[in-house]
Amino acid sequence: MQKIALIFLLMFSAINYASDPKIIKVKVERTPAQKYNISVTLEHADTGWEHFANAWKVYTPDGKLLGERVLYHPHVKEQPFTRTLSGLHIPAGLESIIITANCSDTGEADKSYTVNLR
Repeated sequence: MQKIALIFLLMFSAINYASDPKIIKVKVERTPAQKYNISVTLEHADTGWEHFANAWKVYTPDGKLLGERVLYHPHVKEQPFTRTLSGLHIPAGLESIIITANCSDTGEADKSYTVNLR
């Protein structure tokens, strides 16, 4: 019985460890200078310097990178957390942007977040 419990515990730990950062909320604010401030709230099972949400990126719908907000340290005890990228230029006429989160261990998350700008 103890072996079965240990197997399930190890399986759950591996699943939890490998989870991608999750984008909880995005706020987009257009400035008078026609730039954008983007705030992204992330949740991730940060464990320390070896495994943490280390960035989020803003793309056009066709995959061009517009900007990146690097996260320089783990947020083990601050979950979820919000960080802002200020003064981002988004080309006129663009109707939406795609935001992805990045993990120091597993790379870019499979799921993305689409924001309609109009």
